[in-house]
Amino acid sequence: MGYLKTCVLMAAMTALFMGIGALLGGGAGIIIAFVMATAMNLFGWWKSDTMVLRYYKAKQVDQSTVPDFYNMVEQLADNADLPMPKLYIIENDQPNAFATGRNPENAAVAATTGLLRRLDSGEVAGVMAHELAHIKNRDTLIMTMTASIAGAISMIANWAMFMRGRDNRMGLIATIAVMILAPLAASIVQMAISRSREFEADRVGAEICGKPEWLASALEKIAMKAAVIDNHAAERNPTTAHMFIINPLHVHAIDGLFSTHPKTKERVRRLRAMDV
Repeated sequence: MGYLKTCVLMAAMTALFMGIGALLGGGAGIIIAFVMATAMNLFGWWKSDTMVLRYYKAKQVDQSTVPDFYNMVEQLADNADLPMPKLYIIENDQPNAFATGRNPENAAVAATTGLLRRLDSGEVAGVMAHELAHIKNRDTLIMTMTASIAGAISMIANWAMFMRGRDNRMGLIATIAVMILAPLAASIVQMAISRSREFEADRVGAEICGKPEWLASALEKIAMKAAVIDNHAAERNPTTAHMFIINPLHVHAIDGLFSTHPKTKERVRRLRAMDV
C-alpha cells in the first residue's frame, strides 16, 4: 500500500508538471527547467553521503571504536539482506538519526550521541532498522525524483511571466495564480510522499528488527526530547529535516500539509498494531 500511494502521488506531481506546461505553452522552457532541476538534484543525490555528513560533522566509527553499536547495525543489515553501511556518530544531545547514500552499496547511517545515550539498546536497534529500511526501499532515489519534478515546477512557475508567448492564452491574473499555486501544490504532494515513505520505513524497519515495540518506544522518546532539545545545525538548514527519523525542528508541532513527518502518535499506533 505504501508503494502504491507513492506511485499515485508521483503520478499526480508529474500530471501537475505536464498540465502547467500545457497551460503556459512554453515547451522549450519546460524541457530546460526539468533538465536543470534534475541535474541539480542528481548531483545532490550522488554526493549526499558526503555533503550531509560533513555538514553535521559526523565522525565515522567502526567495530574497534563502538563494538556493540557496530555489531548491532551489522546484524540488522544482515537481517535486511543489505551490505553493512558506513556508520557515523554526530555529536548532538538531541536523540535522532538518518540514513543517506545513493544506493545500498554506497549508504551510510548516522546516529546522534543523544540517541545512543538516551535510548536503550532495543530502541536504538529499532531506530537503526528504520534507517536501514530507507536504504532498502531506496527512498533517497524516490525523494530525488520528486524533488526534481517539484524543482522543475517551481522553475516553470517563476518563468511564467516570461513564457507568455502566442501559444499561451492565459491572462495576467491566471498566470500570476499559476506562479503562486503551482509550487504550493508541488510542495504539498512532495511532503505527502515524504510522510508516506516514513510510514513504509516504520513497517519495514519493524520487520527487520522483529520488534515493532522497540521502534514505537523509540519514536515516543525521540519526539519528546526533540521538542525541547535544540539541533542547531538542523535549524540552520531546515531542508535536511526530512532526513531524520523525527523532525529535528521545534516548529513541527502542527502536522499539516507541509509536514515532512507523520504524527508520531499515528506512527506508534500502526507499529503497535503490527504482528511480526
